[in-house]
Amino acid sequence: MNLLQSIKRSIKIKRGGVDLTFLVLVLILLAFGLVMMFSASYAMAFYRFDGDSYHFISRQVIFAVVGLVAMWVASMVDYHIFHRLAWPIMGVCLVLLVLVLFMGGFNNAARWIIIGGFTLQPSEVAKFALVVLFAHMMSINFNKMKDWRYGLAPYLGVMGVLAVLLILEPHLSCTVLICLIGATMMFVGGTDLKWFAVGIGVVAVLLVVVANSETLISYGGERIEAWLDPFADNNTGYQTRQSLYAIASGGLLGTGVGNSRQKYLFLPEPHNDFIFSVCCEELGFVGAVIIILLFALLIWRGFVIAARARDRFGTLMAVGLVAQVGYQAVLNIAVVTNTVPNTGISLPFFSYGGTALMMLLGQMGVLLSISRQAVVEKE
Repeated sequence: MNLLQSIKRSIKIKRGGVDLTFLVLVLILLAFGLVMMFSASYAMAFYRFDGDSYHFISRQVIFAVVGLVAMWVASMVDYHIFHRLAWPIMGVCLVLLVLVLFMGGFNNAARWIIIGGFTLQPSEVAKFALVVLFAHMMSINFNKMKDWRYGLAPYLGVMGVLAVLLILEPHLSCTVLICLIGATMMFVGGTDLKWFAVGIGVVAVLLVVVANSETLISYGGERIEAWLDPFADNNTGYQTRQSLYAIASGGLLGTGVGNSRQKYLFLPEPHNDFIFSVCCEELGFVGAVIIILLFALLIWRGFVIAARARDRFGTLMAVGLVAQVGYQAVLNIAVVTNTVPNTGISLPFFSYGGTALMMLLGQMGVLLSISRQAVVEKE
């Protein structure tokens, strides 16, 4: 009963205004993303769904509308409610991550729960659950973070459980993302720096072992082979080759919106993981730089919100949510340009995906809620 009363008290309009710069950047990225998603998807949709070129964009627009409503509601809710919801959200997340392992797979991965035509991707929930729980724990134990029992062990435990469940799907890109977000929050939260030095050493050793191992699992081994030589005479580097062809075809100013050639069944998943390749082809180097600058501005403004947050919990939540967008954008661009091995990671606001877009916009609403209270405090 107390929890329900707390939720009711939280859903009310605050006196302060949201960070308009951040809001405008979110809306620009969303609109830009929808245009490019339609351009990248209509050929694939026409081929897969009996001539229905609008299959993907019509669904994505619905997801965007629902996400915008979620963003508005979240911006009106006092973000401190997540203090009480941190463990329940993580509990639901773990149940979903276990449940998805028993669902039918797709493309050699079991990442989606499909019920009555509705598709849910638990890994998207896991990112938010991690941020909320870490912010909750760190804000409570902020004066004990130098002690490994409070500043290291609990967080490694949570990340370890999530990583194991994600690897079982397998979802390596989300596993990497979870670890990066968690490490960033631990750094900001005050974990002793010596543990980061130890962690970097362990990661370096693991990378050396993996690079020289002849017994790699085929899932990861093929991706590493494709990364090292995407133009080898085999199928492992096909995605990367087509991505690089698309990027190179764009030149300085691109072929124009809608004029990509690689999206006509040459480039796999042009509307999803490799949408940035289509952006580069149609908008050229200039368009690619504009997209990167928009993400950079969003991340910068997100950290401004974090710096102006009313309390430690708000700061940590903002840092985690901004880090998610930043890392995901960087990793996606790194993948499509073959800077890192192909990990199958989507580009925020641009890639097709209902759960991802709705969760992302809802999380942007939480950031707006944090900015709203920061303005109130300064009045």
